[in-house]
Formats: sequence, structure tokens, C-alpha cells
Amino acid sequence: MNARYDPEMYVGIDVSKHRLDIAIGQEGDIWEAPNTISGIKKTISRLHSYNPLMVVVESTGGLEKPLIRALQDAELPVCQVHPGRVRKFASGVGRLAKTDRIDARILAHFGFAAFPKPKPKQKPACEALSALIRRRNQIIEMLTAERNRCFSCPAALRQSIEEHIEWLISKRNELTQQIESMLSSEPDFQEKNAVLRSAKGVGPILSATLQAELPELGQYSHKQISALVGVAPFSKDSGQSSGKRFIQGGRTIVRSTLYLATLSAIRHNPVIHAYYDHLLDRGKLPMVAIVACMHKLIVILNAMVRDMQPWNYPDKFVVAS
Repeated sequence: MNARYDPEMYVGIDVSKHRLDIAIGQEGDIWEAPNTISGIKKTISRLHSYNPLMVVVESTGGLEKPLIRALQDAELPVCQVHPGRVRKFASGVGRLAKTDRIDARILAHFGFAAFPKPKPKQKPACEALSALIRRRNQIIEMLTAERNRCFSCPAALRQSIEEHIEWLISKRNELTQQIESMLSSEPDFQEKNAVLRSAKGVGPILSATLQAELPELGQYSHKQISALVGVAPFSKDSGQSSGKRFIQGGRTIVRSTLYLATLSAIRHNPVIHAYYDHLLDRGKLPMVAIVACMHKLIVILNAMVRDMQPWNYPDKFVVAS
């Protein structure tokens, strides 16, 4: 039998704070291990004897990172999947009960049925850049929350909140400077940064986010990359009925940063600006037009990184009717 079609060649690992639950296929061995350095090492040593085609791990807020890194270092193929996709898959195959062991089996089954692509191994510089980006986003979320509190808080507390806002702004600016410094000083980022930022509307934050959080940029097709970001238009048709196209899923941190960059590109990038006006002239709603511009921008950036060529569209760009 071709290994691709052997369900026992897929391993599911459910990760919790203190424990790993490992399942070999649908009928193979299943065991537990502590979620520690030694527990991960013993798990990997045992997995080598099974020679798995894919190890499937859910995103669990960062708890899965040490395991994924260790699997990659051991040259075992591993993919990281969104828990929402796996939960819907479990419902679809009638597995409604939920325990850690059942989840491990479901992950193995999902790997066999969906055959997701392995997660690319991040370089240390990319991991450091990703940590800076995520921390900056956390600071921005706190900053937004504190600014909202200022409108409804008692007068006696306003000064304290305003002082905290000033502190958060200073930390946000420090992180921004660190991100820009990494882009300009790290050889891993310099060339791509120059290519990406040649497009009007692409600033250091989007450039850093794409390099750290979307390593597939330039390696996937335009359909695959837009689906990864979550801006691919999906059909909703049945029989003679044609529903509105919609977007779903994707990497939230990339999509939110791309959204802000697209707003800037609509103002300053002649290609994106012309495309946005064209969509409005066709009667599209502003938000629909913005999402379409996000899709167009990421597709163009994907091609630029693929060819390692800077932006070369003419300033006067006319959208075909």
C-alpha cells in the first residue's frame, strides 16, 4: 500500500499544559507523556520507530511550540492545524465526544483525510522577530482597551489610566524600533524587506509580519497564499442559486496587519487605489472592496517575493473593465 493512503502512518498529538497524548493512526498505539523536555525527547525517540508520514499538532496558544521545534529538529514531518478545522472535521465524522485521547485520534485521522502540508522550520531570527511582532500587538490591544476606559472611568482614575497609556505608547514605539532594526540588520530579512517595501503602502510592520508569520510567501500559488491569509473568496452556490462570496479562516495576525496596510495602499498606491475605485464604481460595498484590495495586494507581494523583484507597476494604472 502507498504510505500516503495508510491511515496508520499519521500521528496525532494532543498538547496540554502538562501532558502529551500521542495516537498512532486510528488503531495503533496510544500513550501519554509529560509535556517536558525529557518527555518530548522520549516521545520523539519512540516516534522514530513508526517512521510516520506526518505528525499532526493543534495550535494551543503557544504550548505546542517546544514540541513542534523538537520534531522539526529530529527531522520528523509535522504540521500545525487550526483547532476550529479539526473540531468541524470531528463533528463531520460523528466523533462528538471530546477527551485528550480522542482528540489525538482525531488529529491523526484529520492528517490522513486532509493531508496538510508540513510546517516550515523557522530560523532563530524569524522566531525572535515573531516574538517582537506578537508582543507589539499585545501592547496595541492593551492601549486600545485603556483608551476606551478613559471615556467612562471616574475622574479620580483618569490620570492613572493616562499615565499607563503614555507608558504603553513608549513600549509600542520601542518595539517598533526593534523590529525596524532587525529588518535592516539581519541578513535573513534585508533582501525581502527591500522588495516588499518597494510597494507603496507596505511599511516595516507588514514586511516583518509577512516574513515572520507567513514564511510560505513566494513559495505558494496566489490561491494558496490568499487562503493562508484568509482573504480568498469562497463560493456559496447550490443548483441555480449563486450566493455571495465570503472569506473565512486564515492567519489572524497577518490578515489584520494586511488590512491596515491596504488602507494605506488605497490612499497612496496608484494600482490599489485605481482598483478600489473600480470596485466602488461597479457597486461593491466599501468593505467588500477593501477585502478585494487586500487579496490583490497579497497576490502581488507573493509574486514579487517569488521572483525577488521590486514593485514595477506603472504609476498610471488602468483597471480593465
